Amino acid sequence: MVQRADINNVLSEIRSLRSQMMQNQRIDQDNAIRGRVDDPAKVQQTGETPAFADMLSKAVNNVNELQQNSSALRTAYDMGDPNVDITRVMVASQKASVSFEALTQVRNRVVKAYEDIMNMPM
Repeated sequence: MVQRADINNVLSEIRSLRSQMMQNQRIDQDNAIRGRVDDPAKVQQTGETPAFADMLSKAVNNVNELQQNSSALRTAYDMGDPNVDITRVMVASQKASVSFEALTQVRNRVVKAYEDIMNMPM
């Protein structure tokens, strides 16, 4: 005689597997977010002096990355992720804000220096 699986047992096993899969995804996502926020930026150690354009491009990319990390943490906190606390969200937000303000000040000084050079008599 062939044994038939009870539909309730099959559904409960599917729900159990799905909940385990969702929990593993949450853990992976939290580890990815934590790794991006908590790891300090690595300092490039080379013998050559990078070009100004390269330095400026890296600064813009770094500010963009900090803002994306801040946004990801804020979204995770808003979604109710228990692994993301408000202090990490606020620290990431302040890092992004300070870095953006610093980049804006650098841009303003570069523009001012350019204007000063262009106004010099020849």
